[in-house]
Amino acid sequence: MSSALLNSSVPRRQLGRELRRLRERLARVPQTTAARELDWSATKLLRMERGEVPIRAEDVVLLCELYGADLQTIEALAALAPKTKEKGWWHDYASIPSWFELFIGLEEAASHLREYHVDLISGPLQTREYATEVFTRNPLRLSPEVIEQRVAARLQRAKLLTRMEPHLPRFDILLDEAAIRRPVGSGAVMAAQLRRLIQVDELPNVSIRLIPFSAGVHSGSLTGSFVMLDFPAELEPTTIYVEGLTGALYLDRPNEADSYTMAFGDLTAAALGQAATRDLLARTAKEYES
Repeated sequence: MSSALLNSSVPRRQLGRELRRLRERLARVPQTTAARELDWSATKLLRMERGEVPIRAEDVVLLCELYGADLQTIEALAALAPKTKEKGWWHDYASIPSWFELFIGLEEAASHLREYHVDLISGPLQTREYATEVFTRNPLRLSPEVIEQRVAARLQRAKLLTRMEPHLPRFDILLDEAAIRRPVGSGAVMAAQLRRLIQVDELPNVSIRLIPFSAGVHSGSLTGSFVMLDFPAELEPTTIYVEGLTGALYLDRPNEADSYTMAFGDLTAAALGQAATRDLLARTAKEYES
């Protein structure tokens, strides 16, 4: 992933993208020409358009006037500028990797999350005990202090499930049966985790469905785990998040979104319904308790 993404945030990305659109579609001038007109370095404008740095309202006005934007556009974009300086709650957790900070910001802004997970339960759905076990097993050998910070951040993310402002996000979560069959911690930990899934699935904005082993080979065998994030009012393009051990991919090209949308559709078709999923979760929880 580029350093531009690592240093970005959703308001910065949004404002930078809008300024780039004005330059390219309204003024139709190269980046170097626009920077020279304002006696700026080309690097300064480049970083602003990439969403790498906070942007002052005064600079937004200068750019908009240079590009010939109307007053309504100028006022709207200038009002967005102060938000590029704001930091999210996750910045209080110093141990969170920089490549994951962007995902949390995107997750906070998303209106609809479509998720497929192969081996582990989705982060916002995890119990404290389950999450602790997951981070303890990290091959990077995290310290107890770092583990506690990351668990706390994961539990904070669970608030998205019931948050009403600025909107209640929709979660459509598909889990491979392996995610509930592979023990993470003790039987008691797994039983509590599966009962947590049943509880969360009762929320009106959440759907949790299992893809049983009997489905055989499916699209997820090729994609691996991923999260698709959609945003309100074109705040961001649909973005696919694919996580690794030391970094992540953020895919937002239209053809990438189309490919993962088709894959998610295939996975949904292979999944059990919500009622059948809850039954399987309850039966498996009892097995862990026995």
